[in-house]
Amino acid sequence: MLHHISFGVGDIERSAAFYDAALGALGYVRVWEDLQPDDPDQAVGYGLPGGGDKFTIKLRGKRARSPGAGFHLAFAASSRQAVAQFHRAALAHGGVDNGAPGLRAHYGSTYFAAFVIDPDGHPIEAVCKSEQ
Repeated sequence: MLHHISFGVGDIERSAAFYDAALGALGYVRVWEDLQPDDPDQAVGYGLPGGGDKFTIKLRGKRARSPGAGFHLAFAASSRQAVAQFHRAALAHGGVDNGAPGLRAHYGSTYFAAFVIDPDGHPIEAVCKSEQ
């Protein structure tokens, strides 16, 4: 159903460093970037290596706002180890813990996830539904 999603961010360099680390732990990479100095429309797109962007951060400066209560974005992880690596990398790069890696049996018997708040206040999650 979704083609891609984007978040407005206050500081593109800070957010790109955060997402390079957090999404890198899940196997996602920068697939394009427009980081021209003094360009108010700077952006970075993330996806699988060799593919198109599925997630983009866009510089919005002081206009950047995180969505309201009830919103979060979940990224697919290939393993439980990747979920844990995502959580560690996110916290090491300015994220705030919003739920340590672990099973969430109320979502399903194999639902393994971690939750963080990015440097701009966006709630994000990494989730693996396999038993590994």
